Amino acid sequence: MIAPDQLLRLPLLPVLLAQALWVRHRAQLLPEPKGLRSGTFGDGPPLRLLILGDSSAAGVGAQTQSEGLSGQLAAQLATRYQVTWQLEASTGETTRTALARLQAMHTQTFDCAVVVLGVNDVTRATTKAQFVARQSALWQLLTDRFGVRQIVSSGVPPMQKFPLLPQPLAWALGRQAARLDDGLAALAAKSAGVSHLPMSLPQDSDLAASDGFHPGPKAYAMWAESLAQEIQ
Repeated sequence: MIAPDQLLRLPLLPVLLAQALWVRHRAQLLPEPKGLRSGTFGDGPPLRLLILGDSSAAGVGAQTQSEGLSGQLAAQLATRYQVTWQLEASTGETTRTALARLQAMHTQTFDCAVVVLGVNDVTRATTKAQFVARQSALWQLLTDRFGVRQIVSSGVPPMQKFPLLPQPLAWALGRQAARLDDGLAALAAKSAGVSHLPMSLPQDSDLAASDGFHPGPKAYAMWAESLAQEIQ
């Protein structure tokens, strides 16, 4: 069934396409930060952590990986665990390409996986059914091949609130992001060992990176804190 907002987008397609091309170019100007993408920190019970995802998982918007999501999450978990973490993320990653990345990785064991995907699925017009099916396959692979016992799926953010996005593109992407996130939450609710963590950062432009599309270091710190509280 086609949603009403999808029908409303039809006469706006020329404008949406032009705006989308401009945003895609602008949003990829910031590089992935340099720094460690794996390591071991802290004392306590061992925790093997995989962080899988897109440019936000890769820390775009921060100057170094220690200021990005993975570095701040590892640092927060290190207060409770001896955390051995590994970051597998890149700009432009979708659920489909992340699944291919996982399939190509050599087999190893992780206790927990944090999955940060969805924004690029939205911008590439992935349908809700496709997104849910690919996420399900991704989670199954994490469980079966990599021994993951806890998956924390970070919700698709409310893209209509991204400072960079002009109207009506912000509205269109926001509606699609909400649609995919609804599917993600419903899938997590019926999947053992999976939790869905909605993106609920304060809507403060000072928390965004200079490109108006990615989080900045303060936002990454808040996001990492929410994820750390979810990991057991």
